[in-house]
Amino acid sequence: MVIRSDLDGMTDAEARRTLVGLPRAGDYEVVVKPLRYRSSPHLAARCEFEERRIVLQVPVPFRPFKEPVIYAARRKRGHGIRFAWASESVSFRQRREVLRFLYCHEWMHWYLHEELGKKSAAETACDRFALRNFRRPRVTTADADAALRRRPRRQATA
Repeated sequence: MVIRSDLDGMTDAEARRTLVGLPRAGDYEVVVKPLRYRSSPHLAARCEFEERRIVLQVPVPFRPFKEPVIYAARRKRGHGIRFAWASESVSFRQRREVLRFLYCHEWMHWYLHEELGKKSAAETACDRFALRNFRRPRVTTADADAALRRRPRRQATA
């Protein structure tokens, strides 16, 4: 897997070291690019299946920020399609945390599409995987499979 950095102040080797311990995305190229923002830093990345590339964008200038991450949804009763969203606010204090979170999220899209042959638009599953794993030193495909499983509902006792 080729990892390339187009970010000022981060070499290819530094980008590679940042992603150590995370699963490999086959023969896809990983590109780290700057994200210029107007008012506040935020998360941005994409998985380009046709080009076989994962693009991770780091806010420039970087300053610590918080981002809400939606990791689950449950359908509400009643007419129409309405959901109750479960989210967590995540603090990103370093570029390293942003890169690892974004890579985990985009890797999960890659895993769904390339390895499992499923549609890759499972945003809550990808966020759940990234949220659970981006700060861990080692992450495996078993962790991805765990993020895809729905927890069984608890049975009400009579």
